[in-house]
Amino acid sequence: MTNSSKRVHNFSAGPSILAQSAFEKSIQDIQNFAGTGLSVLEVSHRGKEFQAVMDEAHALVKQILGLDDEWDVLFLQGGASTQFFQIPMNFLRSKAAYLNTGVWSKKAIAEAKGYGAVDVVASSADTNFHIIPSAYSIPADADYFHCTSNNTIYGTQMPDFPDSPVPMVCDMSSDIFSRPVDVSKFSMIYAGAQKNMGPAGVTLVAVRKSLYARTADRHIPTMLQYAVHAENGSMYNTPPVFPILVSKYNLEWVRDMGGLTAMEARNQSKADLLYKAIDDSPLFEGTADKGSRSRMNVCFVPKDKESDLEARFMAACKEAGISGIKGHRSVGGFRASLYNALPIESVEALVQVIQSFS
Repeated sequence: MTNSSKRVHNFSAGPSILAQSAFEKSIQDIQNFAGTGLSVLEVSHRGKEFQAVMDEAHALVKQILGLDDEWDVLFLQGGASTQFFQIPMNFLRSKAAYLNTGVWSKKAIAEAKGYGAVDVVASSADTNFHIIPSAYSIPADADYFHCTSNNTIYGTQMPDFPDSPVPMVCDMSSDIFSRPVDVSKFSMIYAGAQKNMGPAGVTLVAVRKSLYARTADRHIPTMLQYAVHAENGSMYNTPPVFPILVSKYNLEWVRDMGGLTAMEARNQSKADLLYKAIDDSPLFEGTADKGSRSRMNVCFVPKDKESDLEARFMAACKEAGISGIKGHRSVGGFRASLYNALPIESVEALVQVIQSFS
């Protein structure tokens, strides 16, 4: 809420909207954590009170994603960008396969090339990444296959995942916990927290224990070894205490709302409403191919690039209390991020602004 009590509709691509209950509970813990009389920002991460938080957060991830005891859940630091090099450092022995669907895939590919050969099995660069490639094969001699499930900048999302003959690793930073996924297809899933999970500062990694046997024969710094973090319960060093706490509360909200099936239905309703308004508008158009459209990040632009419509639309959004709608600087236009906690009322407010220009 602003000082004038006007509602703000938060469409930010990240850091993004989270469940209000997570904020409220976290505020209480900043003042008095678990009855200790101390703030969560100053208690020992080795104390029983925070150990309980860590245990609950691990359990919630496994429960919501449907991970069995063959998986380790890790809370690390450094964002998804650290995973771009940590993954090949650990598991690229000779060659890895990558699917190139945008900026974050390109960054991951660039880092992997420092550790071995990279086979880009498909790329949508020639369409400015407005589509998810579908016709490609994954080489059976690759050490692993890497993909990015959702692309915030271009508004595309993998509608499904291939059956990979090699371990599949997926960057789910911007759509994790937004829909059910068949975890049996994956060997590793990772995500920066600052979309559907929690605040920036913690990175989630879910990894099959069997993948450790594939670790490359090279020196890997202790802090970059997944098995070390697993053996130490994500507390080999001081963990990012507050982001983990907020993530736990936000994951409780996901669970209590009905889990991933409920999140998928919630997100589909919001996306359907917004895409229909864009498709029906004579002045705006979506940028992503319809078969690749993201339910998390809806990107659209004015049809007339020479008009002043973009500036007028931004002004109308500001007047309506709509925040974070400006498109990524590399593509322009507009981007509405519909993460889990965004209520459909916010989408309705944006639709009203779009329709006012029709």
